[in-house]
Amino acid sequence: MKRRSETKLRRFTTILFTVTAIIALVGLADATYLMVQALTGETLVCGGSADCSRVLGSPYARVAGVPVAAFGCLAYFTAFAFATFAGFGYRRARTLLSITVAAMFLVTLWLLYVQAFLLHAFCRYCLFSAALVFLLAALLVLTPRSN
Repeated sequence: MKRRSETKLRRFTTILFTVTAIIALVGLADATYLMVQALTGETLVCGGSADCSRVLGSPYARVAGVPVAAFGCLAYFTAFAFATFAGFGYRRARTLLSITVAAMFLVTLWLLYVQAFLLHAFCRYCLFSAALVFLLAALLVLTPRSN
């Protein structure tokens, strides 16, 4: 009986890491779109909202000349890789995934603060990314620890 519950727990954990990897891929697509827009200087199509351009054209949208979206691409790809490895049972990958998502969560909180209190404007793509990061964090909290 115990072995059966361990197998179910392992399967459930694998499914959660798979969902985490898929969400990271969606975030990677969002960040890649924003990065390409930033690097090419194209105007974003954001449902007729001028706020996107205001947020993405602000001084906060770049760090040392590099678009914040490029860091987002790196973070989402890293989360995807670690979630994939964790899904295959690599224990260190779970720890590294937790560290990566925690860093993403903190940066997201900062960027939400910037949008709300410094720029008084919100970018829909940025809010979508924030929702994805919150979802990644929630999934990691819900994922049971295996022995």
